Amino acid sequence: MASKVTTNFNTKTVGYEELLNDFKVLLKKNNLKFTIQREVILETLYNSNEHLTPELLYNLIQEKYPDLNTGIATVYRTLSLLEDSNVVTSLSFGAQGKKYELGTKEHHDHIICTECGTITEFVDEKIEERQHAITDTLGFKMLDHSMQIYGICKKCQNK
Repeated sequence: MASKVTTNFNTKTVGYEELLNDFKVLLKKNNLKFTIQREVILETLYNSNEHLTPELLYNLIQEKYPDLNTGIATVYRTLSLLEDSNVVTSLSFGAQGKKYELGTKEHHDHIICTECGTITEFVDEKIEERQHAITDTLGFKMLDHSMQIYGICKKCQNK
């Protein structure tokens, strides 16, 4: 039986209001103030289907809210807090830095082009089944996992 692969997976499992409430609790727990700048960072991440670098996130906010006065340092600090709290996840690109996505999507894996940086999300039922079978066989309780496949996309191969 062929494995079913779903690509460009972007189904969100948490609504924005719930996410915002959780964010407010997180800020309070860390003795940080809830600000419109921090909310806009969260909202922009929530509404994006891309994997964003801090700089791209900052630029998107500057374009949409030019009068808001959101500093790049605020973007970095907020992303760090969100990542430490497992609200966002990141993919590391070595010297090129990290790209972030909100962790409220259903589980998916990534194929990453090392030439152009394109990231394709996918879900493969057979891979998921196999990972569970392996952990069960080894007596390992899997809490989470991440798979990234690096290579060269079709577009870059054809250049």
